[in-house]
Amino acid sequence: MYEQAVIAVGNQEAFGTVRQAVESSFSSAEVAGFLESLERSRLRIRHFEEVLQAGKLGSAAAASYPQLGDGDQGMIRELYLSTLEKVDPELRRRFLKVYAYY
Repeated sequence: MYEQAVIAVGNQEAFGTVRQAVESSFSSAEVAGFLESLERSRLRIRHFEEVLQAGKLGSAAAASYPQLGDGDQGMIRELYLSTLEKVDPELRRRFLKVYAYY
């Protein structure tokens, strides 16, 4: 069975800020509003850097992300991309344009 390697985080504070922003955006109470804001801005959910730069994850996350090293940024992107795939299928159908690959 696949087991992800544990990688040490270089900047714990900035990593925690961005991680919290991702987790709160995808919380059951916030995810519909988050997806609506992406739809209004015509952003694709899988374009993490564009979503971040547009401020959709909050200004603190946008300011903290550049402070992370490459490995930490990679872990955040992986967290974001794996979390967006766990969104309820009904919401994913409702926001098909946000989730579409084209």
